[in-house]
Amino acid sequence: MWLDHRAVNQVHRINETKHSVLQYVGGVMSVEMQAPKLLWLKENLRETCWDKAGHFFDLPDFLSWKATGVTARSLCSLVCKWTYSAEKGWDDSFWKMVGLEDLVADNYSKIGNQVLPPGTCLGNGLTPEAAKDLGLPAGIAVAASLIDAHAGGLGVIGADVRGHGLACEGQPVTSRLAIICGTSSCHMGISKNPIFVPGVWGPYFSAMVPGFWLNEGGQSVTGKLIDHMVQGHAAFPELQAKATARCQSIYAYLNSHLDLIKKTQPVGFLTVDLHVWPDFHGNRSPLADLTLKGMVIGLKLSQDLDDLAILYLATVQAIAFGTRLIIEAMESAGHSISTLFLCGGLGKNPLFVQMHSDITGMPVVLSQEVESVLVGAAILGACASGDFASVQEAMARMSKVGKVVFPRREDKRYYDKKYQVFLKLVEHQKEYASIMKGD
Repeated sequence: MWLDHRAVNQVHRINETKHSVLQYVGGVMSVEMQAPKLLWLKENLRETCWDKAGHFFDLPDFLSWKATGVTARSLCSLVCKWTYSAEKGWDDSFWKMVGLEDLVADNYSKIGNQVLPPGTCLGNGLTPEAAKDLGLPAGIAVAASLIDAHAGGLGVIGADVRGHGLACEGQPVTSRLAIICGTSSCHMGISKNPIFVPGVWGPYFSAMVPGFWLNEGGQSVTGKLIDHMVQGHAAFPELQAKATARCQSIYAYLNSHLDLIKKTQPVGFLTVDLHVWPDFHGNRSPLADLTLKGMVIGLKLSQDLDDLAILYLATVQAIAFGTRLIIEAMESAGHSISTLFLCGGLGKNPLFVQMHSDITGMPVVLSQEVESVLVGAAILGACASGDFASVQEAMARMSKVGKVVFPRREDKRYYDKKYQVFLKLVEHQKEYASIMKGD
């Protein structure tokens, strides 16, 4: 449901209140969060849904409820998406101001009045019914959950990096940025003290790593955008046929095709006159502008496989430039980041990883276990079962470095110039919108 943007009208009204809880979501609430979606349900499906609902759950809390019968919510879910404060709890005035005063009734029983830190053991563990469904013994410990991206962050950010020549080896864990990249991308940075970053969600206390404040940047579409660009191209059927013939994924084939056509220059230089602005589904961070659209500058009449491969490359680069923009916003607000820790489906694509390293100028650490979201979930389970005394101890023991990718410094000037163009694109888009709205 996070990708569903139908509650645009509701989120605008919520943001117009300028309520103090909004300072903890970068100053502007996203349409992807729960309050606008709840308001949409109340206003559009009152009789069939709103009046009949007993509970409204985030997915991770729904799963833990199905597993244990316990309606307790995870601190992570409620702090990151529902305006709950780890220190102050719910703010009655917010819900009343936005028209959701009925959720305050009965001590917030419909959206959560028992809130537990991630990794806490829930109830008596797996219920007999859930155990039967899952083929597991009843009573196995079940942990209070994390949102999927946050589990990925937990699964990579604490890895022991000794011996890899990384700047973050001698620095606190706050110098690391976890990027969980799949359909969308989430950029997780932590700090000892709260840092308020305009357009970036948070600061959220103990929402991912206990005792640390979390800032969460993000891009609403990344993997989904790459698929959209590639699958919509005229040469896509040819790409599919050739990749199948080679028993390769379409992206492995595209990466090898780019290596064929690059000749003597570095592969990234193929996009010297093709530029993409990637916000085809609005901007989540740091511009926090739902109205932004995608842009492609430099199109030609050709529709062959070379053309498709270069458009794919330009899209991957645009996503990396979006990450650079998020990092710059976080650093200008007070974060100090030296190393990226990537996980998720896009982390399996070597081109995507190298472009993120080259364009941000930072080394990228990939986890030994590719499915880092599952590592994060396992860390929580290991805490709930008592195998580890704390989340931090489990992180240090269970996260392992797999591969490190370093930036190609000799390409820096090229990417700096492309980044200047990248920033011009959104500037121009806003100018065009202003012209069309004018008299």
